[in-house]
Amino acid sequence: MLLVAARAAWRTLFERAVLPTGTRPILIVGALQDAADALRALKGSGHWHPVGIVSHLESEQGRSLQGVPVLGTTTNIDSIARSVDVRTALLASPAGSEGRSEVLKYSSDAGLALLAMPRPDEWLRTESVGPRRIELEDLLGRVQVQLDAKGLSDLFAGTCVLVTGAGGSIGSELCRQIARFGVARLVCVDVSEFAIYQLEQELREAHPQMQGMYYTANVREVERLHAIARLHQPTVVFHAAAYKHVPLMESLNEIEALRTNVLGTMNVARVAAAIGAARFVLISTDKAVNPTNVMGASKRLAERVMQAVASEHPGTRFVAVRFGNVLGSSGSVVPLFAEQIARGGPVTVTHPDIVRYFMTIPEAAQLVLQAGLMGQSGQIFVLDMGEPVKIVELARILVRLSGKTEQEIPIVFTGLRPGEKLYEELLANGETTEPTPHPKLHVAKTDASGGVNPEAVSQSIADLGVEPSASALRSWLQTQVPEYTAR
Repeated sequence: MLLVAARAAWRTLFERAVLPTGTRPILIVGALQDAADALRALKGSGHWHPVGIVSHLESEQGRSLQGVPVLGTTTNIDSIARSVDVRTALLASPAGSEGRSEVLKYSSDAGLALLAMPRPDEWLRTESVGPRRIELEDLLGRVQVQLDAKGLSDLFAGTCVLVTGAGGSIGSELCRQIARFGVARLVCVDVSEFAIYQLEQELREAHPQMQGMYYTANVREVERLHAIARLHQPTVVFHAAAYKHVPLMESLNEIEALRTNVLGTMNVARVAAAIGAARFVLISTDKAVNPTNVMGASKRLAERVMQAVASEHPGTRFVAVRFGNVLGSSGSVVPLFAEQIARGGPVTVTHPDIVRYFMTIPEAAQLVLQAGLMGQSGQIFVLDMGEPVKIVELARILVRLSGKTEQEIPIVFTGLRPGEKLYEELLANGETTEPTPHPKLHVAKTDASGGVNPEAVSQSIADLGVEPSASALRSWLQTQVPEYTAR
Protein backbone atom coordinates (compact mmCIF):
# COMPACT_ATOMS: atom_id res chain seq x y z
CA MET A 1 0.00 0.00 0.00
CA LEU A 2 2.86 2.37 0.80
CA LEU A 3 4.47 1.66 -2.59
CA VAL A 4 1.20 2.32 -4.42
CA ALA A 5 0.62 5.50 -2.43
CA ALA A 6 4.13 6.74 -3.18
CA ARG A 7 3.70 6.09 -6.89
CA ALA A 8 0.30 7.81 -6.95
CA ALA A 9 1.67 10.82 -5.07
CA TRP A 10 4.60 11.09 -7.47
CA ARG A 11 2.33 10.94 -10.53
CA THR A 12 -0.01 13.57 -9.08
CA LEU A 13 2.89 15.89 -8.27
CA PHE A 14 4.48 15.25 -11.66
CA GLU A 15 1.35 15.79 -13.72
CA ARG A 16 -0.05 18.78 -11.86
CA ALA A 17 2.95 20.64 -10.47
CA VAL A 18 5.94 19.81 -12.62
CA LEU A 19 4.62 19.69 -16.17
CA PRO A 20 3.88 23.08 -17.70
CA THR A 21 0.47 23.43 -19.27
CA GLY A 22 0.22 22.00 -22.78
CA THR A 23 3.48 20.05 -22.64
CA ARG A 24 4.21 16.33 -22.62
CA PRO A 25 6.93 14.51 -20.68
CA ILE A 26 9.99 13.23 -22.55
CA LEU A 27 13.29 11.50 -21.76
CA ILE A 28 16.57 12.64 -23.33
CA VAL A 29 18.87 9.80 -24.36
CA GLY A 30 22.55 10.72 -24.65
CA ALA A 31 25.59 12.05 -22.81
CA LEU A 32 25.29 15.37 -20.97
CA GLN A 33 27.28 17.14 -23.66
CA ASP A 34 24.73 16.09 -26.29
CA ALA A 35 21.77 16.64 -23.96
CA ALA A 36 22.52 20.38 -23.85
CA ASP A 37 21.61 20.75 -27.54
CA ALA A 38 18.55 18.55 -27.00
CA LEU A 39 17.30 20.77 -24.19
CA ARG A 40 17.59 23.78 -26.49
CA ALA A 41 15.60 22.00 -29.20
CA LEU A 42 12.88 21.03 -26.72
CA LYS A 43 12.68 24.55 -25.36
CA GLY A 44 12.29 25.90 -28.88
CA SER A 45 9.46 23.52 -29.71
CA GLY A 46 7.28 24.48 -26.72
CA HIS A 47 5.54 21.08 -26.69
CA TRP A 48 7.82 18.93 -24.55
CA HIS A 49 9.01 18.91 -20.96
CA PRO A 50 12.21 16.92 -20.24
CA VAL A 51 11.87 14.88 -17.02
CA GLY A 52 15.18 13.05 -17.13
CA ILE A 53 18.34 12.13 -19.02
CA VAL A 54 19.44 8.59 -19.85
CA SER A 55 23.21 8.48 -20.45
CA HIS A 56 25.37 5.54 -21.52
CA LEU A 57 28.24 6.91 -19.39
CA GLU A 58 28.42 5.46 -15.89
CA SER A 59 30.38 8.52 -14.71
CA GLU A 60 27.38 10.77 -15.40
CA GLN A 61 24.94 8.86 -13.21
CA GLY A 62 23.50 11.03 -10.42
CA ARG A 63 24.40 14.31 -12.13
CA SER A 64 21.99 16.83 -13.63
CA LEU A 65 21.87 19.43 -16.39
CA GLN A 66 19.74 22.59 -16.17
CA GLY A 67 17.78 20.95 -13.37
CA VAL A 68 17.12 17.75 -15.36
CA PRO A 69 18.58 14.69 -13.55
CA VAL A 70 20.41 11.72 -15.09
CA LEU A 71 18.09 8.85 -14.14
CA GLY A 72 20.15 5.89 -15.34
CA THR A 73 21.84 4.16 -18.25
CA THR A 74 20.61 3.12 -21.70
CA THR A 75 20.34 -0.52 -20.65
CA ASN A 76 17.77 0.49 -18.01
CA ILE A 77 15.70 2.81 -20.20
CA ASP A 78 12.75 0.40 -20.05
CA SER A 79 12.40 0.53 -16.25
CA ILE A 80 13.22 4.26 -16.16
CA ALA A 81 10.46 5.08 -18.65
CA ARG A 82 7.95 3.04 -16.68
CA SER A 83 8.93 4.57 -13.33
CA VAL A 84 8.34 8.15 -14.54
CA ASP A 85 5.44 7.16 -16.80
CA VAL A 86 7.00 8.54 -19.99
CA ARG A 87 6.07 7.32 -23.47
CA THR A 88 8.53 9.35 -25.61
CA ALA A 89 12.32 9.65 -25.78
CA LEU A 90 14.59 12.01 -27.73
CA LEU A 91 17.75 10.50 -29.19
CA ALA A 92 20.33 13.24 -28.57
CA SER A 93 23.54 11.36 -29.37
CA PRO A 94 25.10 12.19 -32.77
CA ALA A 95 25.48 9.65 -35.56
CA GLY A 96 28.29 7.18 -34.96
CA SER A 97 28.29 7.65 -31.16
CA GLU A 98 28.66 4.77 -28.76
CA GLY A 99 25.54 2.71 -28.10
CA ARG A 100 23.24 4.66 -30.40
CA SER A 101 21.92 1.60 -32.22
CA GLU A 102 21.31 -0.09 -28.86
CA VAL A 103 18.68 2.47 -27.91
CA LEU A 104 16.02 0.87 -30.06
CA LYS A 105 16.66 -2.57 -28.60
CA TYR A 106 16.30 -1.43 -25.01
CA SER A 107 13.44 1.01 -25.65
CA SER A 108 11.21 -1.37 -27.61
CA ASP A 109 10.02 -3.27 -24.52
CA ALA A 110 8.91 -0.02 -22.91
CA GLY A 111 6.87 0.94 -25.97
CA LEU A 112 8.74 4.22 -26.27
CA ALA A 113 8.23 6.43 -29.29
CA LEU A 114 11.64 7.70 -30.43
CA LEU A 115 12.37 11.20 -31.72
CA ALA A 116 15.62 12.59 -33.17
CA MET A 117 17.34 15.95 -33.16
CA PRO A 118 16.59 18.36 -36.02
CA ARG A 119 18.89 18.19 -39.02
CA PRO A 120 21.32 21.09 -39.66
CA ASP A 121 19.25 22.36 -42.60
CA GLU A 122 16.16 22.42 -40.35
CA TRP A 123 18.00 24.65 -37.85
CA LEU A 124 18.79 27.04 -40.69
CA ARG A 125 15.25 27.22 -42.04
CA THR A 126 13.61 28.42 -38.85
CA GLU A 127 14.50 29.65 -35.40
CA SER A 128 11.79 27.55 -33.72
CA VAL A 129 12.36 23.91 -34.55
CA GLY A 130 11.62 20.84 -32.50
CA PRO A 131 12.42 17.14 -32.55
CA ARG A 132 11.46 15.06 -35.56
CA ARG A 133 10.36 11.47 -35.97
CA ILE A 134 13.30 9.07 -35.93
CA GLU A 135 14.29 7.43 -39.21
CA LEU A 136 16.29 4.33 -40.06
CA GLU A 137 19.45 6.24 -40.95
CA ASP A 138 19.43 7.81 -37.48
CA LEU A 139 20.09 4.35 -36.02
CA LEU A 140 22.73 3.15 -38.46
CA GLY A 141 25.42 5.51 -37.22
CA ARG A 142 26.44 7.21 -40.48
CA VAL A 143 28.55 10.30 -39.77
CA GLN A 144 27.85 13.35 -41.92
CA VAL A 145 30.13 13.72 -44.96
CA GLN A 146 32.64 16.57 -44.93
CA LEU A 147 32.73 18.16 -48.38
CA ASP A 148 35.26 20.46 -50.00
CA ALA A 149 32.55 23.05 -50.56
CA LYS A 150 34.90 25.61 -52.10
CA GLY A 151 36.44 23.12 -54.49
CA LEU A 152 33.04 21.81 -55.58
CA SER A 153 31.70 25.33 -55.99
CA ASP A 154 34.69 26.22 -58.17
CA LEU A 155 34.11 23.06 -60.22
CA PHE A 156 30.38 23.52 -60.81
CA ALA A 157 29.52 27.21 -60.44
CA GLY A 158 28.56 28.75 -63.75
CA THR A 159 29.24 25.57 -65.74
CA CYS A 160 27.18 22.92 -67.56
CA VAL A 161 26.88 19.43 -66.05
CA LEU A 162 25.28 16.35 -67.65
CA VAL A 163 23.83 13.47 -65.58
CA THR A 164 22.64 10.18 -67.09
CA GLY A 165 20.15 8.11 -65.11
CA ALA A 166 19.07 11.45 -63.68
CA GLY A 167 15.64 10.20 -62.68
CA GLY A 168 16.96 7.37 -60.50
CA SER A 169 17.67 7.42 -56.79
CA ILE A 170 21.35 8.31 -57.06
CA GLY A 171 21.04 10.32 -60.26
CA SER A 172 18.30 12.56 -58.90
CA GLU A 173 20.22 13.20 -55.67
CA LEU A 174 23.31 14.06 -57.72
CA CYS A 175 21.18 16.62 -59.57
CA ARG A 176 19.97 18.12 -56.28
CA GLN A 177 23.49 18.37 -54.89
CA ILE A 178 24.93 19.80 -58.11
CA ALA A 179 22.17 22.43 -58.25
CA ARG A 180 23.16 23.58 -54.74
CA PHE A 181 26.63 24.53 -56.02
CA GLY A 182 25.33 27.06 -58.52
CA VAL A 183 25.58 25.18 -61.79
CA ALA A 184 24.44 27.36 -64.69
CA ARG A 185 22.92 24.54 -66.76
CA LEU A 186 22.02 21.02 -65.70
CA VAL A 187 21.35 18.51 -68.46
CA CYS A 188 19.31 15.58 -67.11
CA VAL A 189 19.02 12.39 -69.20
CA ASP A 190 16.90 9.36 -68.32
CA VAL A 191 15.11 6.63 -70.26
CA SER A 192 12.03 6.95 -68.03
CA GLU A 193 9.61 9.70 -69.06
CA PHE A 194 7.86 9.74 -65.68
CA ALA A 195 11.12 9.88 -63.71
CA ILE A 196 12.48 12.79 -65.73
CA TYR A 197 9.13 14.59 -65.44
CA GLN A 198 9.18 14.27 -61.66
CA LEU A 199 12.74 15.57 -61.53
CA GLU A 200 11.86 18.51 -63.76
CA GLN A 201 8.95 19.53 -61.50
CA GLU A 202 11.11 19.32 -58.39
CA LEU A 203 14.14 21.20 -59.69
CA ARG A 204 12.12 23.95 -61.39
CA GLU A 205 10.52 24.76 -58.06
CA ALA A 206 13.63 24.38 -55.90
CA HIS A 207 16.09 26.15 -58.27
CA PRO A 208 14.16 28.54 -60.55
CA GLN A 209 17.37 30.42 -61.43
CA MET A 210 19.03 27.30 -62.85
CA GLN A 211 18.62 26.38 -66.49
CA GLY A 212 17.51 22.74 -66.50
CA MET A 213 17.35 20.65 -69.67
CA TYR A 214 15.39 17.40 -69.39
CA TYR A 215 15.82 14.65 -71.98
CA THR A 216 14.26 11.23 -72.40
CA ALA A 217 17.07 9.25 -73.98
CA ASN A 218 18.73 5.84 -73.77
CA VAL A 219 22.46 5.58 -73.10
CA ARG A 220 22.55 2.71 -75.61
CA GLU A 221 21.84 5.23 -78.42
CA VAL A 222 25.21 6.90 -78.94
CA GLU A 223 24.03 9.26 -81.71
CA ARG A 224 21.33 10.73 -79.46
CA LEU A 225 23.81 11.13 -76.60
CA HIS A 226 26.34 12.82 -78.88
CA ALA A 227 23.73 15.24 -80.19
CA ILE A 228 22.72 16.25 -76.65
CA ALA A 229 26.30 16.63 -75.44
CA ARG A 230 27.42 18.52 -78.56
CA LEU A 231 24.56 21.00 -78.08
CA HIS A 232 25.30 21.76 -74.41
CA GLN A 233 29.05 21.07 -74.11
CA PRO A 234 29.04 19.86 -70.47
CA THR A 235 32.17 20.35 -68.40
CA VAL A 236 31.43 17.36 -66.16
CA VAL A 237 29.52 14.16 -66.97
CA PHE A 238 28.10 11.86 -64.27
CA HIS A 239 27.07 8.45 -65.55
CA ALA A 240 24.50 6.88 -63.19
CA ALA A 241 22.32 5.07 -65.75
CA ALA A 242 22.44 1.30 -65.19
CA TYR A 243 20.49 -1.84 -64.56
CA LYS A 244 21.20 -2.79 -60.93
CA HIS A 245 18.67 -5.40 -59.78
CA VAL A 246 20.68 -8.60 -59.27
CA PRO A 247 17.98 -11.32 -59.56
CA LEU A 248 16.29 -9.62 -62.53
CA MET A 249 19.55 -9.38 -64.47
CA GLU A 250 20.53 -12.94 -63.51
CA SER A 251 17.79 -14.60 -65.51
CA LEU A 252 16.17 -13.69 -68.85
CA ASN A 253 17.77 -10.21 -68.97
CA GLU A 254 21.51 -10.90 -68.97
CA ILE A 255 22.07 -9.38 -72.41
CA GLU A 256 20.27 -6.21 -71.30
CA ALA A 257 22.73 -5.82 -68.42
CA LEU A 258 25.64 -5.99 -70.87
CA ARG A 259 24.07 -3.57 -73.37
CA THR A 260 23.16 -0.94 -70.80
CA ASN A 261 25.87 -1.32 -68.15
CA VAL A 262 28.81 -2.00 -70.50
CA LEU A 263 27.94 -0.50 -73.89
CA GLY A 264 26.05 2.37 -72.27
CA THR A 265 29.13 3.25 -70.21
CA MET A 266 31.33 3.04 -73.30
CA ASN A 267 28.98 5.35 -75.20
CA VAL A 268 28.76 8.01 -72.50
CA ALA A 269 32.51 7.89 -71.80
CA ARG A 270 33.40 8.33 -75.47
CA VAL A 271 30.87 11.11 -75.92
CA ALA A 272 32.34 12.92 -72.90
CA ALA A 273 35.80 12.67 -74.45
CA ALA A 274 34.58 13.68 -77.93
CA ILE A 275 33.04 16.96 -76.76
CA GLY A 276 36.03 17.76 -74.52
CA ALA A 277 34.46 17.34 -71.08
CA ALA A 278 36.93 17.93 -68.26
CA ARG A 279 35.64 15.08 -66.08
CA PHE A 280 33.66 11.85 -66.40
CA VAL A 281 32.44 9.99 -63.29
CA LEU A 282 31.06 6.42 -63.43
CA ILE A 283 28.79 5.23 -60.63
CA SER A 284 29.85 1.66 -59.83
CA THR A 285 29.01 -0.85 -57.09
CA ASP A 286 30.56 -3.17 -54.52
CA LYS A 287 28.96 -6.03 -56.46
CA ALA A 288 31.66 -5.47 -59.12
CA VAL A 289 34.21 -6.96 -56.70
CA ASN A 290 34.74 -10.70 -57.19
CA PRO A 291 31.29 -10.80 -58.84
CA THR A 292 29.08 -13.87 -58.58
CA ASN A 293 26.26 -12.48 -60.72
CA VAL A 294 25.84 -10.99 -64.18
CA MET A 295 24.95 -7.53 -62.89
CA GLY A 296 28.13 -7.29 -60.80
CA ALA A 297 30.29 -8.68 -63.61
CA SER A 298 28.78 -6.21 -66.08
CA LYS A 299 29.63 -3.31 -63.76
CA ARG A 300 33.20 -4.58 -63.32
CA LEU A 301 33.53 -4.78 -67.10
CA ALA A 302 32.11 -1.25 -67.31
CA GLU A 303 34.92 -0.09 -64.98
CA ARG A 304 37.53 -1.74 -67.20
CA VAL A 305 36.00 -0.19 -70.32
CA MET A 306 36.02 3.22 -68.66
CA GLN A 307 39.73 2.82 -67.83
CA ALA A 308 40.46 1.76 -71.42
CA VAL A 309 38.69 4.84 -72.79
CA ALA A 310 40.60 6.97 -70.27
CA SER A 311 43.93 5.70 -71.63
CA GLU A 312 42.82 6.70 -75.14
CA HIS A 313 41.68 10.22 -74.19
CA PRO A 314 44.10 11.96 -71.79
CA GLY A 315 42.28 15.27 -72.19
CA THR A 316 39.35 14.08 -70.04
CA ARG A 317 39.71 12.85 -66.45
CA PHE A 318 37.82 9.56 -65.98
CA VAL A 319 37.05 8.06 -62.55
CA ALA A 320 34.71 5.43 -61.12
CA VAL A 321 33.18 5.32 -57.65
CA ARG A 322 32.16 2.08 -55.93
CA PHE A 323 29.75 1.97 -53.03
CA GLY A 324 27.31 -0.45 -51.45
CA ASN A 325 23.59 -0.37 -50.86
CA VAL A 326 21.84 2.95 -50.52
CA LEU A 327 19.03 3.36 -47.99
CA GLY A 328 15.69 3.95 -49.66
CA SER A 329 16.93 3.73 -53.25
CA SER A 330 14.58 2.22 -55.81
CA GLY A 331 14.68 -1.57 -55.77
CA SER A 332 16.53 -1.69 -52.44
CA VAL A 333 15.54 -3.79 -49.47
CA VAL A 334 14.25 -0.97 -47.24
CA PRO A 335 11.24 0.07 -49.40
CA LEU A 336 10.43 -3.63 -49.84
CA PHE A 337 10.42 -4.21 -46.09
CA ALA A 338 8.30 -1.09 -45.56
CA GLU A 339 5.69 -2.38 -48.02
CA GLN A 340 5.65 -5.80 -46.38
CA ILE A 341 5.21 -4.25 -42.92
CA ALA A 342 2.39 -2.02 -44.20
CA ARG A 343 0.61 -5.15 -45.50
CA GLY A 344 0.92 -6.81 -42.10
CA GLY A 345 3.90 -9.03 -42.97
CA PRO A 346 5.64 -11.31 -43.14
CA VAL A 347 8.98 -9.61 -43.80
CA THR A 348 11.08 -11.81 -46.08
CA VAL A 349 14.87 -12.12 -45.61
CA THR A 350 16.87 -14.47 -47.82
CA HIS A 351 19.31 -15.73 -45.15
CA PRO A 352 19.80 -15.13 -41.39
CA ASP A 353 23.52 -14.36 -41.87
CA ILE A 354 23.37 -12.13 -44.96
CA VAL A 355 25.04 -8.73 -44.45
CA ARG A 356 25.31 -5.58 -46.55
CA TYR A 357 26.98 -2.18 -46.39
CA PHE A 358 24.61 0.79 -46.29
CA MET A 359 24.76 4.54 -46.66
CA THR A 360 22.19 7.25 -47.21
CA ILE A 361 21.34 8.63 -50.64
CA PRO A 362 22.68 12.17 -49.88
CA GLU A 363 25.90 10.70 -48.44
CA ALA A 364 26.49 8.56 -51.53
CA ALA A 365 25.84 11.47 -53.88
CA GLN A 366 28.11 13.83 -51.94
CA LEU A 367 30.99 11.36 -51.97
CA VAL A 368 30.55 10.85 -55.71
CA LEU A 369 30.88 14.60 -56.19
CA GLN A 370 33.94 14.70 -53.95
CA ALA A 371 35.60 11.82 -55.83
CA GLY A 372 34.87 13.55 -59.14
CA LEU A 373 36.65 16.64 -57.86
CA MET A 374 39.81 14.97 -56.56
CA GLY A 375 40.28 11.87 -58.76
CA GLN A 376 43.03 11.26 -61.28
CA SER A 377 42.14 9.70 -64.62
CA GLY A 378 41.59 5.94 -64.57
CA GLN A 379 41.17 5.71 -60.81
CA ILE A 380 38.49 3.66 -59.07
CA PHE A 381 37.39 5.11 -55.75
CA VAL A 382 36.16 2.95 -52.89
CA LEU A 383 33.91 4.59 -50.33
CA ASP A 384 34.20 3.96 -46.61
CA MET A 385 30.90 2.17 -46.03
CA GLY A 386 31.40 1.74 -42.28
CA GLU A 387 30.39 -1.50 -40.64
CA PRO A 388 28.25 -4.06 -42.48
CA VAL A 389 24.68 -4.48 -41.28
CA LYS A 390 22.85 -7.78 -40.91
CA ILE A 391 19.75 -7.65 -43.09
CA VAL A 392 17.70 -9.49 -40.47
CA GLU A 393 18.63 -6.81 -37.91
CA LEU A 394 17.62 -4.14 -40.42
CA ALA A 395 14.25 -5.87 -40.75
CA ARG A 396 13.84 -5.98 -36.97
CA ILE A 397 14.64 -2.28 -36.66
CA LEU A 398 12.04 -1.40 -39.29
CA VAL A 399 9.42 -3.56 -37.58
CA ARG A 400 10.09 -1.81 -34.27
CA LEU A 401 10.06 1.64 -35.87
CA SER A 402 6.61 0.82 -37.24
CA GLY A 403 5.37 0.35 -33.67
CA LYS A 404 4.87 -3.40 -34.14
CA THR A 405 6.50 -6.46 -32.61
CA GLU A 406 7.99 -9.52 -34.31
CA GLN A 407 5.01 -11.47 -33.07
CA GLU A 408 2.71 -9.15 -35.03
CA ILE A 409 5.03 -8.86 -38.08
CA PRO A 410 6.99 -12.13 -38.38
CA ILE A 411 10.32 -12.41 -40.23
CA VAL A 412 10.71 -15.43 -42.52
CA PHE A 413 13.77 -16.71 -44.39
CA THR A 414 13.35 -17.58 -48.07
CA GLY A 415 16.86 -18.72 -49.11
CA LEU A 416 19.59 -17.04 -51.16
CA ARG A 417 18.57 -15.97 -54.67
CA PRO A 418 20.60 -16.86 -57.80
CA GLY A 419 23.90 -14.96 -57.85
CA GLU A 420 23.45 -13.55 -54.34
CA LYS A 421 26.34 -13.42 -51.85
CA LEU A 422 26.13 -13.64 -48.07
CA TYR A 423 28.41 -10.60 -47.94
CA GLU A 424 29.71 -7.97 -50.35
CA GLU A 425 33.32 -6.89 -50.76
CA LEU A 426 34.63 -3.45 -51.63
CA LEU A 427 37.99 -4.59 -52.99
CA ALA A 428 38.84 -7.48 -55.30
CA ASN A 429 41.45 -10.09 -54.41
CA GLY A 430 44.97 -8.76 -54.99
CA GLU A 431 43.85 -5.14 -54.85
CA THR A 432 45.05 -2.70 -52.24
CA THR A 433 43.96 0.83 -51.56
CA GLU A 434 45.70 4.12 -51.20
CA PRO A 435 44.47 6.84 -48.85
CA THR A 436 43.25 10.18 -50.13
CA PRO A 437 42.93 13.56 -48.39
CA HIS A 438 39.29 12.67 -47.71
CA PRO A 439 38.84 10.16 -44.83
CA LYS A 440 35.91 8.38 -46.51
CA LEU A 441 37.54 7.94 -49.92
CA HIS A 442 40.22 5.43 -50.90
CA VAL A 443 41.70 4.59 -54.29
CA ALA A 444 41.80 0.99 -55.49
CA LYS A 445 45.11 0.08 -57.11
CA THR A 446 44.17 -1.56 -60.41
CA ASP A 447 45.39 -1.69 -63.97
CA ALA A 448 44.84 1.91 -65.07
CA SER A 449 44.45 0.87 -68.71
CA GLY A 450 41.57 -1.48 -67.95
CA GLY A 451 43.21 -4.33 -69.86
CA VAL A 452 40.40 -4.63 -72.42
CA ASN A 453 39.79 -3.48 -75.99
CA PRO A 454 36.55 -1.44 -76.10
CA GLU A 455 36.01 -2.15 -79.79
CA ALA A 456 36.40 -5.90 -79.27
CA VAL A 457 34.04 -5.80 -76.28
CA SER A 458 31.43 -3.94 -78.31
CA GLN A 459 31.70 -6.39 -81.22
CA SER A 460 31.52 -9.43 -78.94
CA ILE A 461 28.34 -8.19 -77.26
CA ALA A 462 26.82 -7.61 -80.72
CA ASP A 463 27.89 -11.12 -81.77
CA LEU A 464 26.08 -12.62 -78.78
CA GLY A 465 22.83 -11.71 -80.49
CA VAL A 466 19.41 -10.77 -79.15
CA GLU A 467 18.80 -13.92 -77.12
CA PRO A 468 22.13 -15.62 -76.40
CA SER A 469 22.27 -18.81 -74.37
CA ALA A 470 22.93 -18.22 -70.69
CA SER A 471 26.01 -20.43 -70.75
CA ALA A 472 27.53 -18.71 -73.79
CA LEU A 473 27.01 -15.26 -72.31
CA ARG A 474 28.52 -16.25 -68.96
CA SER A 475 31.46 -17.98 -70.61
CA TRP A 476 32.28 -14.86 -72.60
CA LEU A 477 31.83 -12.65 -69.54
CA GLN A 478 34.35 -14.77 -67.62
CA THR A 479 36.94 -14.14 -70.35
CA GLN A 480 36.50 -10.39 -69.82
CA VAL A 481 36.19 -10.48 -66.02
CA PRO A 482 38.45 -13.33 -64.80
CA GLU A 483 37.38 -12.88 -61.17
CA TYR A 484 33.73 -13.54 -62.09
CA THR A 485 32.44 -16.89 -60.84
CA ALA A 486 28.86 -17.74 -61.79
CA ARG A 487 26.62 -19.25 -59.09
